[in-house]
Amino acid sequence: MATVTSEILNIMPVDLAYTGLKKDSLKGKVAVVTGGASNVGLGYARAIAWAGANVVVTDINEVNGKETERVINAENEDDRALFVKCDITKDDDVSNLAAKAFEKFGKVDILINNAMNMRLNGPVLGSDISDLDASYAISARGTMLLIKAFVPGMIERKYGVVVYSATQFHYAPPMVGGSIYTAGKAAATSIVMSLANEVKDTGVNVFCLTPAGVGRFDLSKMPPRPEGAPKFDPAMFAMPGFEGMVPPESGGAAMVYSILNADTLHGSGIIVFDALKAMNYPFPKPETAGLDAPPSRRVSDMELTMILCTMGPGFTGFPE
Repeated sequence: MATVTSEILNIMPVDLAYTGLKKDSLKGKVAVVTGGASNVGLGYARAIAWAGANVVVTDINEVNGKETERVINAENEDDRALFVKCDITKDDDVSNLAAKAFEKFGKVDILINNAMNMRLNGPVLGSDISDLDASYAISARGTMLLIKAFVPGMIERKYGVVVYSATQFHYAPPMVGGSIYTAGKAAATSIVMSLANEVKDTGVNVFCLTPAGVGRFDLSKMPPRPEGAPKFDPAMFAMPGFEGMVPPESGGAAMVYSILNADTLHGSGIIVFDALKAMNYPFPKPETAGLDAPPSRRVSDMELTMILCTMGPGFTGFPE
């Protein structure tokens, strides 16, 4: 595999053979990755292409998007990637994305809903209502538009994978996602989990993957935080098993592994760290990875249905 560098994208080599993944494990598949031209989404797109799939990268950043297309094609020495500029909140843009994807590759097997605006992360009392509208439009409206554009074809072919790149459902200090950010993501997570029940036994598998701690960015160059939002604390990015954050390329490896096990994950979700542990990822600092710790518990369907209706960790009875 060619080693490719970029003066625009912040990337490291994406050869994932060392993780135990097979090079052609997704060969013949076609994936759409939203928000795929930077950070987490870029890691997803490059890893999925490395695993053999054709990738349609969509983003509102045209410069980064075209560079992502170039990098993926150069890395794989093939016409593997297509960039389509798309604002996923707009019906016409999503229709154009679908048309370009079908024209280029003939189908879409895998839909990775990842796009979001991290600047929409202020507190409820300190944010304008337009911030909530924008958060909801990207996360919930955009995800539904994409589902409607691509899932019917998956059902017709009796194969498909739909993933939502999720987060916590409410703001919890000192987490990065603020109240407005998590509100939009929670709405989209609900849509995706409902879809999982709607498409049972169709051959389409639907799940969430939470890329907690995945990223590569210079904290000193982050945009100003909204008034009232907590300051970034570099210490919160010291992820178990790694020296700092989880690299996007490693997050991409976890995504590929999860896609390959989509039938097991259907109707549920997984945190990126649990996916890495499940695939026996070679952590650079295994002594800090807590490899003996139990994985996250999979909740029952009824627990999931009612989880947003309970107070705190759940009602345990009134005091006598």
